[in-house]
Amino acid sequence: MVYTDQLGRDIRLTSTPVRIISLVPSQTELLVALGLSNYIVGVTKFCVHPDSIRKEKSVVGGTKNIHLDKIHELNPDIILCNKEENTREIVETLQEEYPVHVSDISTIEESLELIGQYGEIFNKTNQAAALISEIRSELKSFSEFMKDKPQKKVAYFIWCKPWMVAGKGTFIHHLLGINGFINMFGHQDRYPEILEEQFSKLNDLDLILLSSEPFPFSEEHKDEILKMLPDTNVILVDGEYFSWYGSRLVEAFTYFRTLH
Repeated sequence: MVYTDQLGRDIRLTSTPVRIISLVPSQTELLVALGLSNYIVGVTKFCVHPDSIRKEKSVVGGTKNIHLDKIHELNPDIILCNKEENTREIVETLQEEYPVHVSDISTIEESLELIGQYGEIFNKTNQAAALISEIRSELKSFSEFMKDKPQKKVAYFIWCKPWMVAGKGTFIHHLLGINGFINMFGHQDRYPEILEEQFSKLNDLDLILLSSEPFPFSEEHKDEILKMLPDTNVILVDGEYFSWYGSRLVEAFTYFRTLH
C-alpha cells in the first residue's frame, strides 16, 4: 500500500500500522480521538492530551530532540511527524529505517485533510469522516456567530524576550482570521521578532493576545506589556485552541466564542 503525506512524499506500508510513534502533541490527541490509543507505543514529553498518555506510553524525547535508541526498541510500523514541529534532520534520519508520515498544516482544510489521511492509513475511515463532519459543523456555526461581529486589529504573541508574534503562513494566523481578527503582523512570514523599541507602534491595536504556549505567558507579562502600551487591551489566551489542529478543533470554536 502506498500513501502520500502532506509534503507529497510516498509512504509504503505492507499492512495497517499497529505500532505508532507520534512526535507531535496535537497529532497524538487526534490518534486517541480516532480510537487508536491502543496502537500508540511512543510519544513526546510534550504530548499532554489525554493527560495520562505519557504514563501509558514510552516517551521518546521532545519534538526537536529524540532518543533514537528508544525508538529502535519500540520497533514502530510508522512514525508521525510535522514539518513545523519536527526538524528535517529528524525526518531524514527516521525515514532511513521506518515509514514516516509528515503533516504540513496552516489551514483548517489542511487539518481535515490530515484527519482523512489518518483514517485511510489506520483503517479508521468512518471515525475520521465523523470527526471531519463535526468540525465542519462547528466551523459553520461559528461563522454564523461571527458574521456581524466587528473586526479587530490584533497581535498574537508566542514568545517573550525575544518577543515573537505569529505571522502569515501559520495555523495561528489562519484561526485569527476566522475570529475576525486582523493580524497586524500578517504581512510578515512565520514568527517575526519584535524589538521593545517597536512596541510604541502597536498603540493602535484593539487587542494583544498572549498565548499559553509555546511560551507560558502570565499576568506578570501582561502587566509588563501594559506598562509599554497602557491604552491597549491585553488578554491571556489558551494557545492550544489557536495552534493545535485535529480533534482539538471540535472544542476550539466554543472557546473562541468566549473571546467575543
